[in-house]
Amino acid sequence: MSTPTPSLNIGAVAKRAGVPIDTIRYYEREGLLPEPSRRPSGYRSYDETAIGRLRFIRRAKDLGFTLEEIRELLALSADRHRGVKAVRQRAQQRLASIDARIAELTRIRQGLEQLVEACPGHGDPEQCPILRALADPEPQA
Repeated sequence: MSTPTPSLNIGAVAKRAGVPIDTIRYYEREGLLPEPSRRPSGYRSYDETAIGRLRFIRRAKDLGFTLEEIRELLALSADRHRGVKAVRQRAQQRLASIDARIAELTRIRQGLEQLVEACPGHGDPEQCPILRALADPEPQA
């Protein structure tokens, strides 16, 4: 005899998964979270698997995955044949994307740092290197 699955309302699921109620509804509309069963009153009724799935989504978002990528990861997590290999490939792609973003941000930071160092912080605004760089029609390489 199996133990009955606890029936949780949306508020309890939101609290345990650490997400707002509106996020749960959004994920349902987007197909990231299966449509829950309904109680006779019409209220949503969830089981423990919803909490695990919401935590998975939240952690994946924290790692920078988009909702579309998370949708793929969820599908791959059920694929016994190619799932792990494909998940690894998606994670490698995300890592490469993050590395590219870090390189771009580093380049931007260095440029801004040079402008800040060149700016005396007083005087004629027309002589401000920051304002001149922003107004320059030919961006510096």
